[in-house]
Amino acid sequence: MLRKVLPERPNWQEIAAANGFIFHHVDGDLYWDERACWQFTLEEVEDEIEDPTTELYAMCLGLVDDACHDQQMMERLAIPRDMWDPIANSWKRGDASLYGRFDFAYTGDGPAKMLEFNADTPTSVYETAFFQWKWLEDMIELGELPDTTDQFNRLHEALVERFAQILTPGSLCHFSAVEAHVEDRATVAYFEDVAGQAGLETRFVDIAKIAVDDEGEFMDTEGYRIGALFKLYPWEDMMVEESAAQLAGSSCNFIEPLWKAILSNKAILPLLWEKHQGHRNLVPAFFAGTEGARELEAQPHVTKPFFSREGADIALFDGEASHVGPSEGYGAEGHIVQGYAPIARSGDNHAVIGSWVVGDDPAGMSIREDASPITRDLARFLPHIIMG
Repeated sequence: MLRKVLPERPNWQEIAAANGFIFHHVDGDLYWDERACWQFTLEEVEDEIEDPTTELYAMCLGLVDDACHDQQMMERLAIPRDMWDPIANSWKRGDASLYGRFDFAYTGDGPAKMLEFNADTPTSVYETAFFQWKWLEDMIELGELPDTTDQFNRLHEALVERFAQILTPGSLCHFSAVEAHVEDRATVAYFEDVAGQAGLETRFVDIAKIAVDDEGEFMDTEGYRIGALFKLYPWEDMMVEESAAQLAGSSCNFIEPLWKAILSNKAILPLLWEKHQGHRNLVPAFFAGTEGARELEAQPHVTKPFFSREGADIALFDGEASHVGPSEGYGAEGHIVQGYAPIARSGDNHAVIGSWVVGDDPAGMSIREDASPITRDLARFLPHIIMG
C-alpha cells in the first residue's frame, strides 16, 4: 500500500459537470482529489479488505439477531423502547438490506482494523461507484497508468443487481433526502439512476414533505402512497420524530430496513468486542465509564458518541497528541471508548479505507484523506488502484 502522486486530468472538472458531479468542491475546498491515488496489491485487497469485510458483516448480522432477542442489548444500544418490536419484526421478516460501508484502519502492515460501520446512510457512493472508475478509464487512455491497472470496484453493478432483487422491476420506489442538502440530493439522484437501470420507476420526495394518510400509510406530495422508500436520512433521527409512531404500522418497504438502526450505532463496537474478543480485525472497545474503558483511557484511544457523523464530537489521543473532531452536539445517548488503531499516513495525509457491502457481499473500496487523524466532513476523496 502506498500513496502515488499523479497528474490531474486536464479537464476533470468539465467531466464532472457533464456527469452530474456537482459537489467536487465543498464550500470552496477541494473534495474530489486526483492529484494522487492510493495503490494496493491484489493480495492486499483480497486478503486484508475483501475477506475481512465478508467476515465482519456476518458478525454484524449475528449481533442484530442477538439484539432482536435481548431487551438488555436494545437498552445498551439506546434504542427507544417503542421501537424494539418494530425493529425485531423487521429483522424476523427478513427485510432486505441494500448496502453499507465499513471504515478500516489499514497501513499495509498487519490486518485491517474495523473503526466503525456506516450501515444506514453511508455517503460517497457516487464517487466510489462511478467517478473513480471513470478516472481509472481516463488515466489508462491518457497513458498515465498501464492498461493492466485495476480497481476493487463493482459497486455500481452490484447496486443495480441488488435493487432488482429487493424490488420487482416495473414497481415504483420513492427516493428521499433533505432536498436542500446539495450532496445528499445529488447522491439520491444517483441512486434513482441506479434503480432505473434495475427496471424500477422512481419518484423523489423531500423527506420533510412526506405525509401520513388516515390509514397510517406514508404519502408523497402528489398523494401517491409510498410502498417502497429509499431514504438518505438516519434511523436514529426518524425514530424520535413525530412520524415515529407510524413506522410500526406502515406497510412501507424501507431501504435501508428498520433493523439497520441496530448497526448504524457505534455502541455495536463494544458489543462486537464482547462477543469476538481478540478478533484480528477488531479494536478493543468498551462502553464509557466501565473498567475496560478506564483501562483504555490510560493509553492511546478514541472516544466516540453512539451517534455521530463525519468525525463530529470524537476525541482521539494517539500517544503523543490529542485531536478533536467538530463539535456538533452528539453524545446524549452515550459514548464508547475504542483502542487507537493507526491509519495509513503519507506526510500530513491520513487515509481511511471504506469497504462497501451490497447485500451480503463486498463490492468496492473508497479512500478518504484528511490532514487530521480524525476523518472529518471535508476530508478529500482519493481514487485507488490495484497493481501487482
